[in-house]
This record gives sequence, C-alpha cells and structure tokens, in this order.
Amino acid sequence: MADQPTAPTGVDPTVPHSARWWNYLQGGQNWYEADKEAAEQFSAMVPEIRDLALASRQFLQRSVRWAAEHGLRQFLDLGAGLPAEPNVHELAQRAHPAAAVVYVDNDPMVLLHRRAYLDSTPEGRTAYLDADLRDTARILQRAGETLDLSRPVAIVLSDVLGHVHDDAEAAGLVRELVAAAVPGSALVLSHSAPSPRLSAAADAYADTGGLAYRLRPTDQIARFFTGLTLVEPGLVPMPDWRPDGVTHRIREDVGYGAVGLVP
Repeated sequence: MADQPTAPTGVDPTVPHSARWWNYLQGGQNWYEADKEAAEQFSAMVPEIRDLALASRQFLQRSVRWAAEHGLRQFLDLGAGLPAEPNVHELAQRAHPAAAVVYVDNDPMVLLHRRAYLDSTPEGRTAYLDADLRDTARILQRAGETLDLSRPVAIVLSDVLGHVHDDAEAAGLVRELVAAAVPGSALVLSHSAPSPRLSAAADAYADTGGLAYRLRPTDQIARFFTGLTLVEPGLVPMPDWRPDGVTHRIREDVGYGAVGLVP
C-alpha cells in the first residue's frame, strides 16, 4: 500500500490476507505488496477472479438496496471487510435516513479503517463491533446495543462463510443468527462455489500462508437458507440476482447469492 509503509499492530504485511487482496481486486487502496502479488498469481490461474470480486460487491449493494427499499431499517453486516463505497450504511440510509447498521469484523486492518463505517446520517446509527464471526452470542448481545432485535433485521454474510471451514459449524452459526431474528427479517448471503480452476487457485493461495477459503457447492450454499422464503430469483449466480445496468458478468458461474426472508 503506497501511502502506508508502516503496518498497524497485528498486521503482517509480508503475508497475503484475503480482505486486503480482495480489496485490491475491487480497485481499493488498502493492500500491501504481498496482497497484490497473491492476487495477481490468483488472477493468472483464474482470470475471472476480478469479475467475481466486483460481482460480489455489486450483489451486496443490490441486495442491501432491495432490503432497504422493502422496509428493512436495521442491518447486521458480519465479516464486513474493508470499506468500499457505497458501504452498507450508506445504501440503507439513502432509502431510510434513520436506518441502523452494525458492522462486525476482527481483522486489525479492518479495525484500522472502522471510522469509514461510523459515518452516519444524523437520524441513523452505525456501530463497529470487533468480534469473531463464530462468537454469535456476543455479537447478538453487543449488536442489541445499537439494533432493536425485537424488530426485523437484515443479516448480511457477504462471501465470509468460506472462512469457516467446518460445514457443521458454518451451518450452526447461520442457524443461531437466523433464530435470533424475528419474522420479516432477512438473510443476505453470498458464497463462492468450486470449479476446477478456482479450486486449484484456492489451494495454491492457502499454500502461501494466507487464510484459506472453503468453496462450497450450490447444494450446500442452499442449506444455509433452510426454513427461509427465498426472494425471487432465488439462489443464483450473483450477476443474475436482480441485475442492473452496471452488473458485472463472470465467465464461469463460481459465485452465488440469495436473499431469504424469515417467515
């Protein structure tokens, strides 16, 4: 990262990190040379990874915009990653100035940039919670200081569950989060799926010492929505979920997303 030669405490700039090289692929500025090198190596194996990164961000933006336009005023963004405008609170508060958003992450690099998440409309509220995704009880307790969990909330899990490698653990934490949400709430979830090239590249990245990502087939991704009512068009490749005029296409269907409503 050209404008930040000294890494913050807890950040090793010599080891690539998924949040940083994902930020690089999305055109952000919060990355180091090791992240750039890892991203470029990954791109050499899977050229469409840049399109996947952009499609992921655009799915997040479209799904949050949809939720806000359909009456949701509260958002819990878990594994928020590095800021990239427009952020969730900006999208939500454009639709409802009084919307409340809680961001959750425990990455030191994300924590460094948390101020970008705390800008809010005068009517709205935003908060940042330094917590591990797996600590759902603490997350819900602390989020309840900003959000009214007796009212509907949108639970956002944008391409983060791949960092929970155990399938049962990943499914369990989604169940716990959804169980705490009242009817009318929503689960906004995206996840990358395996393909021969993407799987090989993911394995190569894990060998660099970076945080590995667990690719899951679509039938496993679909199980995260068990008991929920899927919003049309259901679980589909991310560019196919309510596309708009700027939606990026991907050469291969390797990223899926959906929005499910709590009945």
